[in-house]
Amino acid sequence: MLCQTELHPPAGGKTNQLLPEIKAKVRLDFQAVTVILPAMLQFGVSTDKAQALGERMMRLGIREADLEERFVKGGGAGGQKINKTSSCVWLRHRPSGLEVKCQWERSQALNRFLARRELCDQLEAKQRGVLSAKQQAMEKIRRQKRRRSRRQRAHVLADKRQHSEKKAARRAPGFND
Repeated sequence: MLCQTELHPPAGGKTNQLLPEIKAKVRLDFQAVTVILPAMLQFGVSTDKAQALGERMMRLGIREADLEERFVKGGGAGGQKINKTSSCVWLRHRPSGLEVKCQWERSQALNRFLARRELCDQLEAKQRGVLSAKQQAMEKIRRQKRRRSRRQRAHVLADKRQHSEKKAARRAPGFND
């Protein structure tokens, strides 16, 4: 990505002659930067990724003004460095009430980008009305841990009894009679 200072000629009075293909690239990069939201320039990701996220946020109706962002101290694996620095990003979308907390990377700037991407994922899932894979896994575990009803237990026991009778019929005669 080009900064504005790179577009100015160097100090000392001499101007560098840029090749036409470099001029075209500078023009294209500068036009791409104007599409990106100003806050996204600080994410530390490529312009393509930042622009794609900006377009996705616009498509979903997420504005930077609607986001509440805080930087909090992280926790978990990583030791003292994680516990001392405020690289964890907490993001809340006020209109929908969705909250995201991200500390996947050590870089605060990259965590800001990843938190916005996660927020977009959650908002899309909410709009589609589809349960996320994480929610589906939680539901599956909940169903597995749930106690069976008396009728279900009786049915399982009947199936076990029938299966054991079938296996007993296959045995050789005289075996444990």
